[in-house]
Amino acid sequence: MSNEARWWPHNGVVHSNRISELLQPFTKGNALPPGMAEQLKLYLDLLLRWNAHMNLTAVRDPEQIVTRHFGESLFVAKVLAEQGAFDPPQLTLADVGAGAGFPGVPIKLARPNIGLTLIESQNKKATFLREVLRTLTLQGANVFSDRAEQWGKTADIVMLRAVEQFERVTAVAAALVAPGGKLCLLVGSHQAETIGKMTPERWAWQPPIKIPLSTGRVIVIGQRQPGDRSLT
Repeated sequence: MSNEARWWPHNGVVHSNRISELLQPFTKGNALPPGMAEQLKLYLDLLLRWNAHMNLTAVRDPEQIVTRHFGESLFVAKVLAEQGAFDPPQLTLADVGAGAGFPGVPIKLARPNIGLTLIESQNKKATFLREVLRTLTLQGANVFSDRAEQWGKTADIVMLRAVEQFERVTAVAAALVAPGGKLCLLVGSHQAETIGKMTPERWAWQPPIKIPLSTGRVIVIGQRQPGDRSLT
């Protein structure tokens, strides 16, 4: 039996073992926590079913969804963990423009103790996100179905993945970061060059970190200085 036959059932959905294999470049060779591959498979199955009826992701191939979406999200979690970003016991994370739940949901699976808010203004996508949280039985996670400007809270870590109106949304996301917290952007390398100009001086930005297996996609992390109380 070929490797492909071992990993793919008749309905074309990727098996959990194959998901673990595909994610190795993003977890730096570390094994996934027990049960996480099965949770990711449930997530993938749900995403494929819903994506057949609404545009959650332009990526249609299941293996590419695993690498492009799951992998990228877990790589961010790995980078943040190496920086000690998950050390506070009551850490909060907000995913602005969460869409299909990336990177917020995979990070929550990797770090179940964080408090997660998925911010998504489109009602259909917000409905999908609630179904994801229900299916995966994620505790300490919720969906805010409105514009990020209306959230009225801050988080220790705010995530933003490539969105339309990038400069405006980046400024909005920066305003949601608690003093001393981090803003984590998953963007193209050309966008990374302009990020420092979008936020006030009291932000410390790290050099871009290349995402494995990508062409021109990077992670950029900035820290809001404790004394910064500006709104943008």
